[in-house]
Amino acid sequence: MTVFKTSLRNFFAHKGRMALSAVAVLLSVAFVSGTLVFTDTMNTTFDKLFAVTATDVTVRPAESDGDEAAERSGKPATLPAAALEKAKSAEGVKFAEGAVNSMAVTVVNADNKDVGPSGGPPTIVGNWTENDLKSMEITSGNAPRGPTEIMVDADTAEKHKLELGDELRAITPNGDVRTRISGIASFKVTNPGAAIFHLDTPTAQRALLGAEGRFSYLGITAADGVSNETLKKNVADALGGGKLTIKTAEEATEEGRDEIGKSLDVLKYAMLGFAGIAFLVGIFLIVNTFSMLVAQRTREIGLMRAIGSSRKQVNRSVLVEALFLGVVGSLTGVAAGVGLAVGLMKIMGSIGMELSTDDLTVKWTTPAVGLALGVVVTVLAAYVPARRAGRVSPMAALRDAGTPADGKPGWVRAALGLLLTGAGAAALLATSQTEKAAEGSLYLGVGVLLSLLGFIVIGPLLAGFVVRALGALVLRAFGPVGRMAERNALRNPRRTGATGAALMIGLALVACLSVVGASMVASATDELDRSVGADFIVQSDSGQRIVPQAEKALRQADGIDHITRSRDVLAKVSTGDGSTALESIVATDPSYARDLRREMVEGEQADAYRADSISVGEDYATRHKVEVGDTLTLAFEKGRTARLKVTAITSDGGSMDQGVKYISIATAEKYIPAEHMPRDYMLLATAKDGQTEQAQASLKASLADYPQYKVRDQTDYKEGLQEQIDQLLNIIYGLLALAIIVAVLGVVNTLALSVVERTREIGLMRAIGLSRRQLRRMIRLESVVIALFGALLGLALGLGWGTAAQQLLALEGLKLLEIPWPTIATVFIASAFVGLLAALVPAFRAGRMNVLNAIATE
Repeated sequence: MTVFKTSLRNFFAHKGRMALSAVAVLLSVAFVSGTLVFTDTMNTTFDKLFAVTATDVTVRPAESDGDEAAERSGKPATLPAAALEKAKSAEGVKFAEGAVNSMAVTVVNADNKDVGPSGGPPTIVGNWTENDLKSMEITSGNAPRGPTEIMVDADTAEKHKLELGDELRAITPNGDVRTRISGIASFKVTNPGAAIFHLDTPTAQRALLGAEGRFSYLGITAADGVSNETLKKNVADALGGGKLTIKTAEEATEEGRDEIGKSLDVLKYAMLGFAGIAFLVGIFLIVNTFSMLVAQRTREIGLMRAIGSSRKQVNRSVLVEALFLGVVGSLTGVAAGVGLAVGLMKIMGSIGMELSTDDLTVKWTTPAVGLALGVVVTVLAAYVPARRAGRVSPMAALRDAGTPADGKPGWVRAALGLLLTGAGAAALLATSQTEKAAEGSLYLGVGVLLSLLGFIVIGPLLAGFVVRALGALVLRAFGPVGRMAERNALRNPRRTGATGAALMIGLALVACLSVVGASMVASATDELDRSVGADFIVQSDSGQRIVPQAEKALRQADGIDHITRSRDVLAKVSTGDGSTALESIVATDPSYARDLRREMVEGEQADAYRADSISVGEDYATRHKVEVGDTLTLAFEKGRTARLKVTAITSDGGSMDQGVKYISIATAEKYIPAEHMPRDYMLLATAKDGQTEQAQASLKASLADYPQYKVRDQTDYKEGLQEQIDQLLNIIYGLLALAIIVAVLGVVNTLALSVVERTREIGLMRAIGLSRRQLRRMIRLESVVIALFGALLGLALGLGWGTAAQQLLALEGLKLLEIPWPTIATVFIASAFVGLLAALVPAFRAGRMNVLNAIATE
């Protein structure tokens, strides 16, 4: 109890000094808790949606589960109307109906603007069924009653200002459907953002499935007293087997939950990874805080030891203080995490994923995990300072207080740091020497971990050299004040090293990702310049296939020399060594050899477009001992088996179409029926000589009715690539900002505690003539040099990581190393401003000190 009371007294006596450390714990726990609340809320949203949309038993064609060929061709697997009649006759069936739906559709308004989601959720078009009444209700107008009517969900209508009578056009693989809005239906549960449109059943069948009398699936409702499992068995018996997938509502819901869970896991673990980085940075802040508090209370602890306190009691006293800090920071962090989750929901809403706070889900595990993590990390971080406090001798009561005894790094620490850094550098070097991506990734991971640990351990030793160098370049210009700032930063290298290391981690990741992003763009741009001979690239940003009517419109454009089609077909490929695997094969027009020039190992690229011929990639040929002149057996999905002659081997040196197998569209059409032939995923267009601008304008005009497709020249394509990578990096930088904020708090905390530690010294300097302005400048310069020290270490480390990571990209064909020096310089300069910002409050407080009171401080 005495230890508890002492710890509680010390905690509240230094509550101001604990505040910044508590904020670090709060931010880290908030990120973890917010991530868990956000993902749980999304799961709740989809669980409710699945619960109301799933029928008691659902019957689908077996081929519709992951049917890639159907997606490619726009001819999905279907069930005949006869199957619906058989299902109705099954024992225990109360009601059965056929449903039609498709996501391979774009819906545009009268101005030819896409009224579907801009990203993420899909556009779904189907027929209106009785089962839809479980999840939606018609709030305006009526359900579609003919081929010219369509009903839209209320969320989409509100977002795009759609009203009854407005004209909409559905662009489908089987033609365009021109309609007017006959009704608006509202969701009874949260709609996660999909745009839902309903046609009448015959129109939906013709437009989405290519024929009337067909259905995407059957929805069956059980009679009273009949279980779903029993109904499933009865329906299966009535349908007489066949290639069908029959699932109960529970099975369908579980399947949907698993699919959503897989997509959410990527986001969840990525965000938890950034939370882990914030925790790591927070550890430095907590260690520094308790180390400095122990140093400042050396005399007090010595007195406690002199009057009978044991080492264990002193040790426990410090750990109990850390426990208080962890509990306070974690509890507030969990509460802040709920707010963060709501913020994330708003952000997702801005990009099309709608989530409602009505579904906000806070499971008991969330605060439990947040509290456990925050407390454990805080107590572990305080363990070393606590051990150091326990070793304070009773004789320390006779010494001056606030004199740290462990300011200089030991040689053991230096040796360990050099060993770890050297091992990390060796692993990073090995990354650049490897020829296999999997092996290189292992080396890279080990190198990043060891080099990071090495820099953390050796940081105090580096502080002496780096701070002196920075002092000569930056601080000496400020005269005596600058020299005092330099000496203050060098006074305790361990503290400076730990404070700089916290900033180092975030900036190292920023530098690494900047190098990787710049290298990807530079490599892709270089390869575009060298390989792409076509003038224009036509494709959909959302990955939609090019519908026949859009392709027909493109071919009517003026100034076009030729258009090259690109399709991907599936086939089981068997080689001479006995291996068989399902492969994706690119079928193109022969002009593709001119539009996308490939480096060849053997043969000519044009040879792949001969009748019954194929080209393979260099790596594939090596692994399966395939040579030019060999024959491969291809069993085309939805088609016949072919024996194709290998006429060329392409190099895997570039990133574009790396490892791709090519055949001609004519060869594909020979073995795949027309109704199953995939649609184009991309078109390459080349203008006639001297008519490039005219051709581009004409191509864009021809696609005015099809806004889902974009016409880009090579410059546009490069800019789009740069924009995509920049968007991804900006998201990552935003998440890394959390770790940098915690690091900045560490600088603030270090300076604040350092000012308290030097109170008497500051008073003496003020007494002999140091002005308030000079004092504040000295503290600001000390902060700047610590921030620049952390930035130099972080940028150097990040450049090493980024360079090694680029070597892995080189194995995938992205061979150019690009160092974004403007970004690196901007980050370095920004670090100086971070240092200035961090010093504002400590410098202001130091300037307000009463000189006499400061001198009298023990």
